[in-house]
Amino acid sequence: MSDALALLAEIDDVGRDPRGGWSRPGFGPVADELRAWFAAQAEAAGLAVHPDANGNVWAWWGEPGPDAVVTGSHLDSVPGGGRFDGPLGVVSALVAVRRLREAGFRPTRPIAVVVFAEEEGSRFGVACLGSRLLTGAMDPTALPAEAGLPHAGGDDAALARIGRFVELHVEQGRGLADLDAPIGLATGVLAHGRWRMTITGRGDHAGSTRMQDRSDPVVAAARVVLAVESAALAVDGARATVGRIEAVPGGTNVIASRVELPLDVRAGDGGAVRALVAAIEEAGALEAARNGCDFAIERTSWSDEVVFDDALRSELDGVLGGVPALPTGAGHDAAVLAAHVPTAMLFVRNPTGVSHAPEEHADDADVDAGVDALERVLRHLAS
Repeated sequence: MSDALALLAEIDDVGRDPRGGWSRPGFGPVADELRAWFAAQAEAAGLAVHPDANGNVWAWWGEPGPDAVVTGSHLDSVPGGGRFDGPLGVVSALVAVRRLREAGFRPTRPIAVVVFAEEEGSRFGVACLGSRLLTGAMDPTALPAEAGLPHAGGDDAALARIGRFVELHVEQGRGLADLDAPIGLATGVLAHGRWRMTITGRGDHAGSTRMQDRSDPVVAAARVVLAVESAALAVDGARATVGRIEAVPGGTNVIASRVELPLDVRAGDGGAVRALVAAIEEAGALEAARNGCDFAIERTSWSDEVVFDDALRSELDGVLGGVPALPTGAGHDAAVLAAHVPTAMLFVRNPTGVSHAPEEHADDADVDAGVDALERVLRHLAS
């Protein structure tokens, strides 16, 4: 077993979901356990650990200062997620730094490994929360009080220390598998937004209300989900997903009064996403009206199309001897940082392309190839 996979195995029981996979929301007992584990591993590797007010944890090789080379990822997960999404980047960074130290490498720039908080948005519904707070892309007063971050927000000092940021991540797709390549570099991230669709009907009794007398928002919601699929299929390369249906009040013998549907939409650029959401809104209103219900849609988060730094990607491609370059439809903390500092992403092959599910996977040899690539990249950037 590779060093990186051995580290992954140490947290296999943390947040294990009895339904399958791992459920590791940020800002809770599971997240605290993972943060403590990371801090212990970083200190054992000779790094100085410094949490920030936004829930991110930094581990420094050298005095924190400007022009640092920063790598890392996240440890939280979606409900029932896989074991590689996020943690692979963290353990690979720890192993790469440890190897450099053991080889006697002396960086001329400080190196930091960072664990960003709540990248998946499982706790508060906001993806890349830690990096958004750090960069000032999100107002911390919008968070619920239980977030426990009373002084959080834009951290100009921390952001100014980052000279270049490189995030290693298992590929969430099968681009590298189709190219038969163990590692690759990201060109950019598709535009991505989240919305909340609300369908309001009339609550009533499941036994005493005739079918023809109902204004059932659950039936309308079923039609809206199908309309979302149809609208997305009509746009080349687009993705639209309803991953959860919340009926209120949620009783088995109760006709719901309201249904909320979180909506995730992604496409090649912001204009395509907005056009697709407009089509979904039109179709949703029509389908809701067919069942005597009202329809509303509200945006909850937005990330425009991201193009990673071309010069940095070209530089790293030279260091790695030429590797495939491909876009991704998945959001990442690297995409948030890209608006502020030169940023790159390394992908490790996922043989099936499955992600956000227990079947997510990377072979031992490919994990090793990712660590080797990251070690070379850090050595180059910190020299």
